[in-house]
Amino acid sequence: MRIDILTVMPEALDSPLNCSILKRAQNKGLVEFHIHNLRDYTTNKHRKVDDYPFSGDAGMVMQIEPVYRCIEKLKGERDYDDVIFTSPDGDLLDQPMANALSLAQNLIILCGHYKGVDFRIREHLITREISIGNYVLTGGELPAAVIADAVVRLIPGAIGDEQSALTDSFQDNLLEAPVYTRPADFNGWKVPEVLLSGNFAKIEQWKMEEALKRTKRLRPDLLK
Repeated sequence: MRIDILTVMPEALDSPLNCSILKRAQNKGLVEFHIHNLRDYTTNKHRKVDDYPFSGDAGMVMQIEPVYRCIEKLKGERDYDDVIFTSPDGDLLDQPMANALSLAQNLIILCGHYKGVDFRIREHLITREISIGNYVLTGGELPAAVIADAVVRLIPGAIGDEQSALTDSFQDNLLEAPVYTRPADFNGWKVPEVLLSGNFAKIEQWKMEEALKRTKRLRPDLLK
């Protein structure tokens, strides 16, 4: 998989994309991240990529020209499955969406910034808009990193135990059952006996029951 990220703050992506699972996935050749500074695609001598909105409202708006030039350059080199825009009013990122995106070969993610982007970008260049929550951030770099993390960890070989990703919360519209490790008794706080029994049928039944209990209590909306 190749993920191209378009941003005005490339330094904001250095750390999240170069540690843990995402770093290992790159080292294994499973994913390539290419960060593009939109300031490299402007003709403005001061490398500006924003301007005042025609509406007269407060704030600055990302211009269409630098974004268009960057996307057209990339699309001239390869085909892309999706051109994603990170936006608080996009479709809310969830596990089924991450599952679907993990099957892509090439993705572009445009990080929003300032007051927003010239709406023509969203009308003519973007194929999918994704939000990570009903709130506003300074820029789209953190959402881009969240999308990348949610997607790349699902690529076969990205994590050591591939079955682990299949039992994560939300994979089957249930929250994950509680998990425990050694010691089995700490300060009198004991691990449920069934998990120590070695009876895998009973363990699976317990996990399903606990997953249902937690989902009903914490996220009943998932059961609808």
